[in-house]
Amino acid sequence: MDVFNADAQLKYALSSLYVIDAETGKVIFDQNSTTGMATASTEKIVTAATAFDLLGAGYKYKTRFGIVNTSHGKCLYVDPSGDPSLASWRWEETKDMVFLAQLKAALKTAGIKQLAAVMVYTGKWGDETIPDGWIWQDLGNYYGAGAQAINWRENQFDLILRSGSAPGSPVTVVTTTPYLYDYRITSLATAGEKNSGDNSILYYPSMGGKTGVLRGTIPAGQSGFVVSGSIYDPANQFVKTIIKSLKGTVSFSSDQVRTTGKEATAVKWIYTHSSPELSKIIYWFLRKSVNLYGEALLKTVGLLQKGTATTDNGIETIQEHWKARGVDPDELHLYDGSGLSPQNRITTRAQVTVLRYARQQSWFPDYYESFPLYNDMKMKSGTINRVKGFSGYQKAKDGKDYIFSFLVNNYSGSQYALIRKMYKVLDELK
Repeated sequence: MDVFNADAQLKYALSSLYVIDAETGKVIFDQNSTTGMATASTEKIVTAATAFDLLGAGYKYKTRFGIVNTSHGKCLYVDPSGDPSLASWRWEETKDMVFLAQLKAALKTAGIKQLAAVMVYTGKWGDETIPDGWIWQDLGNYYGAGAQAINWRENQFDLILRSGSAPGSPVTVVTTTPYLYDYRITSLATAGEKNSGDNSILYYPSMGGKTGVLRGTIPAGQSGFVVSGSIYDPANQFVKTIIKSLKGTVSFSSDQVRTTGKEATAVKWIYTHSSPELSKIIYWFLRKSVNLYGEALLKTVGLLQKGTATTDNGIETIQEHWKARGVDPDELHLYDGSGLSPQNRITTRAQVTVLRYARQQSWFPDYYESFPLYNDMKMKSGTINRVKGFSGYQKAKDGKDYIFSFLVNNYSGSQYALIRKMYKVLDELK
């Protein structure tokens, strides 16, 4: 570790490494373990463990659909659960076309042919869309999608682009997948050098607007270059997709989203959509670092413990949960559930405490299986600007099991060079 600390990339950086014996809890190595660090996505290990503990590995989100009478006429009433997997492509049973076919069949069975509108109950979720502390540069990109009462297709779309043959030439928008309702993208991007990669950024529209902006560069000479963005208004996308898919079966007087904070009582329920089990959601949450899942899980535990699904309630729930298990709340200064905010501060000691606690729980096999494999080690990585981290588990050749968290903030130079140096330190645990 002395060689690592003396490296030029660490001249103005702060690094923290905490390693314990997994069986005994004995501290093997401790450098700055009580210093709060920006964690990036290594924070997800805390959110996932909290969700497993409070919700259970078999927990399923349930989105209910029914018919209600309103002053506008009969409406399709949606009681959402914040399900982040609704219309996700990661499971066959959640794909948009599968879900839409099931809803269509339920309406047909119920004999529904004419409705006024789609009404979404938001009373338990409110209108919070993204956590405080997320930066403007992230919000329009796929990893900057916040969690809402209704999440649709992981609140993500693909933007198909065409670039000119010469660097500096304009980049034009070909289409989007899926089609975006009431939202368009204006491209101010230009072509970069060939093989220069994706250096573009999608910016959300300004307040009240419905036009996003693409800036930066993509390689020259591309005819179908794909950039993934976050859906600006998933509830609107959800409702208008439903109405279009039901054309010919059910007609609607209005395609505008109607929301209500008052829960309906006289509902004729016709269909309930269930998500995959929590263990399967967390698998993708950790394996592919899906930020949306983290924000949905955070709000879900907040709803369970505090009555409303807000980021603040989720954060309070996490702090209270781990305080009862030996983690000082001041070691968990959180702003979200995914680690995207650069303002998050967690100690490596807190992360290791969570990891050791998880190892002793019945849900641990599912938790452990969800960890990616980097450098032949089961560990969650984290990356935001000038932040890199790895936290996880390692079995050494001599049979000893170690738990560790390794975070670096404000390093200089190449991320990839730093990763190689971090791996070299972690190789000592093998």
